[in-house]
Amino acid sequence: MDKFFRQRDAAFISENKMTPRLIDAHTHTQFAAFEKDGDAVIRRALGAGIWMINVGTQRDTSANSLELAHKYDGVWATVGLHPIHTEKSFHDEQELGITNHETGEPTPQPPSQREGEKKRDAISLLVGGLAGFTSRGEDFDYDYYKKLAQDSKVVAIGECGLDYYRLTEETKNKQVEVFIKQIELAREVGKPLMIHCREAFTDLIEILEKHLIPTPQPPSQREGGASGRGGRLISPGVVHFFSGTIDDAEKLMDLGFSFSFGGVITFARAYEKLIKFIPLDRILLETDAPYVAPLPYRGKRNEPLYVEEVAKKIAKILNKDFEEIARITTENAIKIFGLK
Repeated sequence: MDKFFRQRDAAFISENKMTPRLIDAHTHTQFAAFEKDGDAVIRRALGAGIWMINVGTQRDTSANSLELAHKYDGVWATVGLHPIHTEKSFHDEQELGITNHETGEPTPQPPSQREGEKKRDAISLLVGGLAGFTSRGEDFDYDYYKKLAQDSKVVAIGECGLDYYRLTEETKNKQVEVFIKQIELAREVGKPLMIHCREAFTDLIEILEKHLIPTPQPPSQREGGASGRGGRLISPGVVHFFSGTIDDAEKLMDLGFSFSFGGVITFARAYEKLIKFIPLDRILLETDAPYVAPLPYRGKRNEPLYVEEVAKKIAKILNKDFEEIARITTENAIKIFGLK
């Protein structure tokens, strides 16, 4: 697959081979929200010294993230099935487009059912009130995702995990089954997990404690040529948009996980205690674009360039220089995902 993409997209590969100033460890510039100007968005970030990891959420967005990764130096991909896509469910047009995949008709977006700035509960406010549709649902095709995951520009499996907001018991069971399969895939291909979790940390941690066993470490992810304690990956992965408790963070750190924070921390003070508690060598930056733009861009479409605002806010919370935050979070991302 490497050869296929290199031949097809060689003319588009960026010449920018700088050492990154910042890394957006979780973004989605392959989503439909960037259909008209995605290349310009990516080039803006790369021109500012910002690398990015485009995160897959189902078959199409996983394949598209890999395609973009082969068009640019400084851009990588993850592949996986998001828990909300394990069955038909409401979702928004910013990911796959405005059209309902089954009816061909747009579906009005229901109002948010609770207060706060949880990213997928408030999409209509955060990205401009655009209409949504019903997700088609997808069965996890292990062999399909394995084929994608073996590509050198795929740096993690996911985003995968659990999302217990708006679910039935049947939905819960399927999410758990698909999550375990992706843990197994990550172990087989020797790559970390990119985890999504909402209102499900107790079950998530229990599953990880049971199924996350030592994994042989690929050479690109070995620290100083050593495989590390017990042959484990330097990190089994990253919990993105972390919204758990300090107790959840402690348990996940005991398992070796790191955490990424995004634009919400620039306007929601509830995250400050977590950021002060988690060691800086376990923190990464993200935008989760096109969602949840940071101040001063709140309410607009998010993009990787804005990850700088997240770094500035973390520097302020921790009373450290921006340059130190940029350096350490960049080193963290490079180490965890084996970026080179």
